[in-house]
Amino acid sequence: MSDEKEKSGFFQRLKNGMKKSRGGFVRNMNYVFGRNEIDEDFYDELEETLIMGDIGVMTTEQLLDELREIEKAEKIKTPADLKDRLIALIREKMSVPKDSYYFEHNRAIVTVVGVNGTGKTTTVGKLASIARRSGRNVLIGAADTFRAAAADQLQIWAERAGVTMISSQGGSDPGAVVYDAVSAFKARNVDIMFIDTAGRLQNKKNLMDELGKLTRILDREQPADTMRETFVVLDATTGQNALEQAKIFSSVTPVTGIVLTKMDGTAKGGIAVAIENELHIPVKFIGVGETVDDLFRFDPDEYVEALFGNEEQ
Repeated sequence: MSDEKEKSGFFQRLKNGMKKSRGGFVRNMNYVFGRNEIDEDFYDELEETLIMGDIGVMTTEQLLDELREIEKAEKIKTPADLKDRLIALIREKMSVPKDSYYFEHNRAIVTVVGVNGTGKTTTVGKLASIARRSGRNVLIGAADTFRAAAADQLQIWAERAGVTMISSQGGSDPGAVVYDAVSAFKARNVDIMFIDTAGRLQNKKNLMDELGKLTRILDREQPADTMRETFVVLDATTGQNALEQAKIFSSVTPVTGIVLTKMDGTAKGGIAVAIENELHIPVKFIGVGETVDDLFRFDPDEYVEALFGNEEQ
């Protein structure tokens, strides 16, 4: 398959998966920008539309301030002429650094964090499966010893992908699992390892202590030539709650990327904009379905086009 055809196929699946998100945004945006004049009622309705679309209060206020400046500077008279400017402003707030996917081609350890129910364990399995299909030697570390079903779920993914998993009995020390996993990583000359972690937020101190312990083990035991990544998995359907979760995890461990799951299950979809703009952490992957083929690299241009494009497409 050519790169152009593959990209086209990805874009179509992305649009199909985000149909609910697109529909909500497009209908509301079309209504607001279909007004006859630019007045305070227009800006009030636009503010409500953006906030209800999960773009968030802080990012929405920034966008409206910038849009008002453009309106005055360019002497724009009709709402319709402001729509493209707004979409351009949203795109400017989103970026994926060039080194975001270096881990896919280098020796790396990727720690995956997030609360239970976000699709964290499934995401670990999908990432491992994708890496294995790319010809990499892959290992999974099942360090979520708190949730009994996590290791069983990961084992299914490991067997399906043909990769090895390091685990232990439920309720055991996750630090011991990580130590054993890193030892296997070194001994077997593994290319990339994905570590699933427990998803508890009830007590921030406990979370900090546990992630701090895992980080110290990795700092001490990982090979010098190994990259480190930490991804937070967020459920897009939870909207601003997902943003708060990202803030908590990024306050207790250095987060290098976001994985947004269940984008096909939300009628909003703007949470990616709020996360990138407020936390300055790139969204690296987006999930729009249950299969391994429904986890994509995040492309801001295609995301904005899929989210704000014509509803009929």
